[in-house]
Amino acid sequence: MSAPSTRPETEQADGSSVQVGVLVPLTRPGWVGAGRHLLAGLELAVREINDAGGIAGRPLELLVRDTAADPQRAAAAVEELAGLGVAALAGEYHSVVARAAAARADALGLPYLCSSAVLDALTEQPTEWVARLSPPQSRGWQVYADFLLGAGHSRIAVATQPSVYWATGTRILRDHLASRGGSVVELDMSALSPDAVCDALVDQRATALLLLVGHPEPAVPTVKSVRRDQRLAEILIGAPAGQPEFAEWAKLLGADGAAIPFLRYLPERLTPLGVRVETTLREQLGEAPSFVAFEGYDTVAVLADVLRSNGTDRARTAASWPRVDVEGTRGKIQFSRTPGISVWQWASTPIQVVDRDPAEPERFRVLHSG
Repeated sequence: MSAPSTRPETEQADGSSVQVGVLVPLTRPGWVGAGRHLLAGLELAVREINDAGGIAGRPLELLVRDTAADPQRAAAAVEELAGLGVAALAGEYHSVVARAAAARADALGLPYLCSSAVLDALTEQPTEWVARLSPPQSRGWQVYADFLLGAGHSRIAVATQPSVYWATGTRILRDHLASRGGSVVELDMSALSPDAVCDALVDQRATALLLLVGHPEPAVPTVKSVRRDQRLAEILIGAPAGQPEFAEWAKLLGADGAAIPFLRYLPERLTPLGVRVETTLREQLGEAPSFVAFEGYDTVAVLADVLRSNGTDRARTAASWPRVDVEGTRGKIQFSRTPGISVWQWASTPIQVVDRDPAEPERFRVLHSG
């Protein structure tokens, strides 16, 4: 079932809205916490834009569709939204889902601003129709590998599941670490129990275990098993994909979920806009907004600027990606062509490696920036 659209409280001008299709994971097996934060950022930006007069006097409206982390469901939603006449497509968190959405958007000639998915090859061929706010996986995961090396970890184990996203991440880590004297061993979580992972870590003499697996299963039981194994008291557990970012992680794991470094896409300091947005989102969510919430807000900020300048013609919107110059919550957003990346890319997305402070798990510590 589709989620309800986000409609402005009052209509303006002739009453016709400018509609943008939105993809978010709102139900399992999607990462529901991420979807909730992404949608909160998107909706806040829409409210503020409509309060300021909308798009040339017309209200902006989001037509929201729940992907539930299903690529086929996402592709069908793109077809539906394109048929409904949306001016553009936005959102999504899961990389494999965003890839399916991007492929359909490209085929249909529907401009798509991807909020929070990192696969380098978001489309098989270079496209003019798709732009992206989150950094490509190769850049972010290389920053993470540099953090590991800087922390003295060169023998890395990865607990992984079958997925193009996890496989790509493993390859990026292996290539980057190998060129610097490090190594990566894979532990197949479709064949190993959490306790068997502990035995494998001891056998492999790994100093770090990275969780390239789903949340909460099997990530949470794996963390619990490793934490209670005295043979592994000194091992670093890491989660580059960002599982510890969300409150559910701390709720399920408590102190065991602290000191697990992950990637997030925030700067050292938010822009003045970002500071204001953070305050509002914290009140709205009842918890600290994740970087995904800021990605949602920035997505709408960019699309609103493009639609004000170019109207709702889809081809003109797609042609405008290289001219975007928007002050977002995390810095100035501009798109360019990056070697090896098939879409228009925000090249200066901020990247941090952070963890939850063991002394105060609700507080994040910045360990490395790239």
